[in-house]
Amino acid sequence: MEQIYTIPVNEAFSAMLEEGGEHKCRCPFCEMHSRLEDKEVDRILGAAMMEPDVRIRTNQTGFCPTHFEQMLRGKNRLGLALILESHVDELKGKLKGGILGKSAAGAVKTLTSLEESCYVCERIEYAFARMIETAVLLWERDTEFGEKFRAQTCFCLPHYRRMIAYAQAKLPKKTFARFYEEASEIENAYLDKIKEDVSWFCKKFDYRYEAEPWNGAKDAPERAIAMLSSERHIDKQANKN
Repeated sequence: MEQIYTIPVNEAFSAMLEEGGEHKCRCPFCEMHSRLEDKEVDRILGAAMMEPDVRIRTNQTGFCPTHFEQMLRGKNRLGLALILESHVDELKGKLKGGILGKSAAGAVKTLTSLEESCYVCERIEYAFARMIETAVLLWERDTEFGEKFRAQTCFCLPHYRRMIAYAQAKLPKKTFARFYEEASEIENAYLDKIKEDVSWFCKKFDYRYEAEPWNGAKDAPERAIAMLSSERHIDKQANKN
């Protein structure tokens, strides 16, 4: 366990308990990922873009559509343009003779590799994998964190899967059994709640239930998607009747 990650992991787990709202899928790993993403986008548009080793890497890998869009929304459009200038120049060199290059097969290989790479994604994944590891090991070694873990509302399914997979591979068998029991109890409880809320959301479109209160289910589709896909785009202005 790398100590450098204990602070952001603890902060994310604490933040999910402080947000309030018993119906929300407040996955602490989604929070960590979101914070990492903001940090890396700001970093690449800041002083890091002028570092030779960083520029070499961004020229090679480029960025995924999601992070290109985030960078475009950022405040340093000149910085982004400078990154694009050298990246496009390198790409042009790889595809000599036009966009198809001298060899169509070579061009396809180069462009496929480019589509599958992103400098920001690589940086996020490196740190995020270690944050998942840190969370599991903190659960094992830190009593206070264990209490914080058990108080969570839910984990989104993709991050739940990664957490369980790491714990199963690294924890002693008996310790993992206890970890899995605690984690699955959190997950099953929220799945039951999501099922109930989505069903009630559907019923509200039946005239027989039109006058009934929403009972917190007005944003049930958003919350279900947040849990299923790890996206935390939940309508914070949803009616909490």
